[in-house]
Amino acid sequence: MDFFFYDFYIEQKKITVTYYLNLHICMLENMLKIIKIKIFILCLILNSTYIYSQVLNEGKFTSASRLGLTVNNFGTIGRPNVRTNTSGPPSMAYPRGSGVEHLFEAGLWIGAYVNGQVRVSSSSAESSSGYSSGAGNFEFTALSKVLERSNLTKSANYSNSAISHQDFVIKMTDSNTIIPGTTIPINGHSNPLKAVVKLEVLNWNYSYADYFVILNYIITNKSKERWDSIYVGNFSDLVVRNVNVTRETGSLFFQRGRNFVDKKNNAIVAYMAAKSADDYNFISSYGAMQFLGVDWNGLFFNPSKPEIFTNKGFTAPTYNANFWTFGSTTPPFIGPNDELTRYNKMAIGIDSNDLNSSGGPTYGAPSNWLQLMSVGPFRSLEPDSSMTYTMAFVSAKQLRDFVQNQSQSILSTDGSQAELKEHFNRSRSTYLGEDADETGIYSVEKDLNQNGKLDRFVLPEPPADPKVKIIAGNKKLTIYWSNNAETSVDPITREKDFEGYKIYSSKIGDDLKPNFTDARNLIGTWDSTGNDVGNNNGFDLIRLPQPIIFEGDTTKYYYSYTINNISNGWQYLIIVTAFDKGNKKLNLESLESSFSGNDFRVFAGSETNNFTKEDQDTKVGVYPNPYNTSAAWDGTTSRTRKLYFYNLPQNCEITIYTTSGDVISNFKHHSDAYNGEGNAWFDRLSDREKTVMTGGEHAWDLLSDSKNQITQGIYMYSVKDLATDIVQTGNFAVIK
Repeated sequence: MDFFFYDFYIEQKKITVTYYLNLHICMLENMLKIIKIKIFILCLILNSTYIYSQVLNEGKFTSASRLGLTVNNFGTIGRPNVRTNTSGPPSMAYPRGSGVEHLFEAGLWIGAYVNGQVRVSSSSAESSSGYSSGAGNFEFTALSKVLERSNLTKSANYSNSAISHQDFVIKMTDSNTIIPGTTIPINGHSNPLKAVVKLEVLNWNYSYADYFVILNYIITNKSKERWDSIYVGNFSDLVVRNVNVTRETGSLFFQRGRNFVDKKNNAIVAYMAAKSADDYNFISSYGAMQFLGVDWNGLFFNPSKPEIFTNKGFTAPTYNANFWTFGSTTPPFIGPNDELTRYNKMAIGIDSNDLNSSGGPTYGAPSNWLQLMSVGPFRSLEPDSSMTYTMAFVSAKQLRDFVQNQSQSILSTDGSQAELKEHFNRSRSTYLGEDADETGIYSVEKDLNQNGKLDRFVLPEPPADPKVKIIAGNKKLTIYWSNNAETSVDPITREKDFEGYKIYSSKIGDDLKPNFTDARNLIGTWDSTGNDVGNNNGFDLIRLPQPIIFEGDTTKYYYSYTINNISNGWQYLIIVTAFDKGNKKLNLESLESSFSGNDFRVFAGSETNNFTKEDQDTKVGVYPNPYNTSAAWDGTTSRTRKLYFYNLPQNCEITIYTTSGDVISNFKHHSDAYNGEGNAWFDRLSDREKTVMTGGEHAWDLLSDSKNQITQGIYMYSVKDLATDIVQTGNFAVIK
């Protein structure tokens, strides 16, 4: 439009400009005509081939839930190089931060007939190295960056259009046959379906929903032709390994697992089965992908209710699971190698005899199994029409109820899958939302929030997170919290259903475990009296005589609890939650607020000690002294050690010397701001944004200012109070 406007502007000016200018304008008009012709030709090309502009590839990982899942805007799920680069984002880690991964890579598959010709477009497929731009079967390219949004009002990404605590929204397409921004063709991708896919990735931080991530694919036919006999699904390479522990590489990394199908929950599950694996004793979880539903042409596909389709005269779709081993050339577990065999894999599930054979994924020897989950057929999809396919990645603890199978492997049992089945039920009920009878048909009775539509992705909500303040002291800590949770209204029952509070704490040394949050221990619970929920012990023991307001904080704190006789210098995890009554009529259990909403890392220690006179009794000190090789709280590397200075002034300068007077390290301490900065221990084994310290202690990493390790010997130190210039000195020993 800009070009047409400029032509009009030139025409108006021709009336008054000189002949000289008219010559230049005529030249410009001719140039513009050429440009318009080129633009017209380009538009014809764009309309006929759906070429999309280049968007840079990017990925993000879920961090609201404890299941850390990487999603990429070109359609793949997971981070294949997590096995060689363990310090980066997770692939499919559960618990997030533990190093226990469950996925190499996964992606969407769409298959259909177009004018009698089979076409399959995939965003991921069998590969030894994972995604590579332009590689065969990696056929989707990005149309957008990864948009992040949240329905938590306190989040920096808050949006009223968000669905979960952390949404990722991605748009991608299979329409490009060349890599955008290049002339390089995408290998084997000459007949795209011309689909545009909007992917919504949803995860929550609630304790009863932080073990699954839902992927909601909205698939639109942007071609000029109808798709027929459509199948949709996900390919995956589920593999369960602890990447922080294992040293197995190459094919051995992948050949330790078994798979099985949970027919009731429409899921494919992977687990570590080889007892000879070097990380076997460091893994106790399942990784799975679960089909949740399809909305097509106003109908909801539920595998247990085929009549929804047959009553309308359609063939009832089916849920199919398929398996093959990496690189296999031996039937029946051979991977597809062209569009027809890929389509057939989607259309025909694995034979139960093969699934349960001595060479199959369930009972055969542990191997490198690949998985395909698919649903269909759906009769057709007209141009510019859409359908929605929804699935979830799910993890759970693997309870140690195994059957010994062969000399060095185990078989999963119903007993070991108990938590997994609970997690499948919760992910499905979250997806179904108000659709309690799983028909996809609206009714006023199902419309809990009375908004005139059937809402999916609805979770009952626990009470709000209490607002918490923790004050650390010498060998103790005091927890204060507000009463805001007591006015919470559940969006489903529309009732105030607050019941009580819980406090959790860790034990000494728990922070060195792979997942600190899982080390929580319940140390106190208080709840309402006069009902059949909880202990009925009331709140008298924790209620303050009067609410407290702290300086610089407008929150009123109504409750407090003190933990005494704890050890200085150690990290304690403190969590405060609120829980509700539940609702027996709606079959809702009592729900508890998020563990991650109020999880603090608290360090007891000496309080600030300002130097007011030269000979005051309270002296600066160091512990442990002597420092013998390492302290019990140290991490596994030379960069994760700590030695504490205690009884420090509010603002001071600390200098460490050799006995000959050479300065080893010099740094300042400011009690109001100090949370472990400058020491890698706090970066790797804590969370500095959630750290609570007394202000009177400072952890030194036993490294020089040039980050070299110090040797054994005697060291001197001085501490200067920056307010009074008074100096105290001392010494400590390092023994190796």
